[in-house]
Amino acid sequence: MLLLIGASVLLRAQVPAGFPAPVYLWPHGAPGALGHGEADKPRMYAFLPKTRSTSTAVLVIPGGGYQMVAIGYEGVQIADWLNAQGIPAFVLDYRVAPYHYPAEIEDGERAMRLIRAHAAGYGIDPDRLGVWGFSAGGHLASALGTHCDGDTVKLASPDAADSLSCRPAFEVLSYPVISMELPEAHAGSRMNLLGPKVSRELEHRYSNQFAVTALTPPTFLFATTHDPVVPVVNSLDFYRALIQFHIPAELHLYDYANHGCGLCGSILPLSTWPTLLRNWLVQRGWIPSTAPAPPPPMPNVPAWIQGLSGPGEPGEHP
Repeated sequence: MLLLIGASVLLRAQVPAGFPAPVYLWPHGAPGALGHGEADKPRMYAFLPKTRSTSTAVLVIPGGGYQMVAIGYEGVQIADWLNAQGIPAFVLDYRVAPYHYPAEIEDGERAMRLIRAHAAGYGIDPDRLGVWGFSAGGHLASALGTHCDGDTVKLASPDAADSLSCRPAFEVLSYPVISMELPEAHAGSRMNLLGPKVSRELEHRYSNQFAVTALTPPTFLFATTHDPVVPVVNSLDFYRALIQFHIPAELHLYDYANHGCGLCGSILPLSTWPTLLRNWLVQRGWIPSTAPAPPPPMPNVPAWIQGLSGPGEPGEHP
């Protein structure tokens, strides 16, 4: 933990005032790094509430089509919503194109393992660590729920953290990409993750509806029926697979056409969905009913936070 904190302190100047220091997933260089710049250093930000209501914590994975990371309204704003209820949150800034598989998957797995390795320092229960992903971040989140640990990316590592499980205890998937097979797949996410010459084996392997097993964690899904970017069948197929394996699952579809609204505070018909999520978290026992009430969803902040550097920064890559 001291090494992680030390590495974070060195680059405090690269985060906006009041922003948590970055926790680098690999302080000495990520596997398969293409260079030594900010785009090559995946990281997460620990948002720890002043008052805790639970030992549960959530790894938040913003979307962005595996081309950028919408760390503002699908990351920081989500952490604020969780923190207001006393829930610690970790926002992931992961590698994106020109990085391809397995870099993105490795970053998600490593983040889960690092949080668990240092759970005592963060004051959380490593067995109560969930994941919440949006759009392409939902694909990465669902990959953690379906491929960890038997089908995980194998790394030769002397770090004890890499021996820990990367499977979440629960998952929240917001308008997620699930499939990598066309026509159901989001074509941009598919190409950015798997590369311009897509491997048919990987395309099917990371169509995560086919990877659901009895070990997949309880799941909450939210999407819109007429999503113009990611076909709603992604959520439907994943939900069907969960039900087939008797996994506790809840799916909420809104008769609306939208993609990428985060907490949807500016869209009145969709702004009720975070309340449904809160109810589910209470019902499943992840937070107590006495936890502070969530704040009402606010209008979205920008996708990227001004003054922040990282691998998901728009325009950071050719």
